Amino acid sequence: MVSLQDILEAQTRLQGIAVRTPLFEWTGAADQRKLFLKLENLQPIGAFKLRGAYNKVASLSEDDRRRGVISYSSGNHGQGVAYAARALGVKAIIVMPGNAPTNKLEATAALGAEIITVGPGSEERRLRAEQLAAKHGYSIVPPYNDEKIIAGQGTVGLEILEDLPKVETVLVPVGGGGLISGISAALKLSSPNIKVIGVEPELAADAQASLRAGRIVSSPAEQVSQTLADGLRTQSIGAINFEHIRAYVDDIVTVTEDEIHEATLTLSANTQTLAEPSGAVAVAAFLFHADELPNTKINVAVISGGNIDSTLLAELRSAELRRL
Repeated sequence: MVSLQDILEAQTRLQGIAVRTPLFEWTGAADQRKLFLKLENLQPIGAFKLRGAYNKVASLSEDDRRRGVISYSSGNHGQGVAYAARALGVKAIIVMPGNAPTNKLEATAALGAEIITVGPGSEERRLRAEQLAAKHGYSIVPPYNDEKIIAGQGTVGLEILEDLPKVETVLVPVGGGGLISGISAALKLSSPNIKVIGVEPELAADAQASLRAGRIVSSPAEQVSQTLADGLRTQSIGAINFEHIRAYVDDIVTVTEDEIHEATLTLSANTQTLAEPSGAVAVAAFLFHADELPNTKINVAVISGGNIDSTLLAELRSAELRRL
């Protein structure tokens, strides 16, 4: 389990690398439920993943860094690893699904990483990365199931608490579970009364199923790959993440594809809050699932990323106009 000290050390390590992103007051003064947005879409790579990736790569030994690193990602984590590796002078190889958004594939390559594409399943890319690591001696930088990754992501929670000490509920997107593991640990170890709620797509609801069952439950790749939230197309949460979720997360709710669509469009009205579908799920829960959330006045939704493909955004807006 990650300690509060681990997260504080990550915060020190990330100074000058990750942006201390702002809290944006999104609701009006008349609203009974206030919502603040934690704008991780404003990170240099457009997503929170830089935090954990840099903390992990910077923590490797000189020998490990000299041999290079490899990771597997649907997009944003790959960019985080590539960014961290470039900053530290390390070779990076990223295994990505061939159906990843073109803008994420191109951005990862532009940061200097070598890209290897595989099929859509999250297990397929993990296994390919492990094969290449065993063959070439690369150090693996996992997307979520790792204590250094979790500690890096936990710095988001520290910042929320520092900027909004009266926060009552924090809504966090869930894919593999690294972000919610870190945030929930940072918050619960600092202020145990804060509620932490995970949010994931109905089509990729393995974390909710796991929390309910008391064991890790997997979702089929064919189903998971259908969600609009490409960054949350994970078939199962990591074992380390599951232990953090069981210890610190109050509940996990799911949102529909239509709700993700609507929240993404709503957030796109302001360039500062522009979110990719994966980054919009927490807001979707706030907008459409109030009855499943704690009845609290001071709430935060984490906008985990803003790397939405311009073509996709245009398609979503066009679909909305046709519906109207």
